[in-house]
Amino acid sequence: MAQSSSSMQLTRAADYAVRVTVHLATLPANERTVLPELARATGVPATFLSKVLQKLRDCGFVTSRRGQAGGFELLAAGRAATITQIIEAMDGPICLNLCLAHGESCNRKHFCPAHPVWIDAQKAMLGVLNNFTVTDLAIKAAMQNGANGRSR
Repeated sequence: MAQSSSSMQLTRAADYAVRVTVHLATLPANERTVLPELARATGVPATFLSKVLQKLRDCGFVTSRRGQAGGFELLAAGRAATITQIIEAMDGPICLNLCLAHGESCNRKHFCPAHPVWIDAQKAMLGVLNNFTVTDLAIKAAMQNGANGRSR
């Protein structure tokens, strides 16, 4: 895949966090899976994935357990999380442009013709990301996997 020069893109950590939470949501509740299996299933390097999972655990979306019956499990909060919440767990607040940053006041907003465009674009983007939960995407993934004859 060609690398984009655009700065308007998700970080790898956010993309991986969405991938792993969706995969975990396709598993039955209370089922754990180990890091190597998650890495294989999501296509995420295990070393990077462990950092992503640590942040997701710190945010209360995932739990982990060591030992024979150990592994990672998606908690109810992770299943109910919006895509916005998962992205923000990795990257902090989503902000299309610095002039829209929370707590910041753009001194150009009263005369900048682009400012209302950035506001509308930010609202539209967050509207889409807030409209889908991890469970919504897991259901779509399960339907696609079933339609393609693939098993987990």
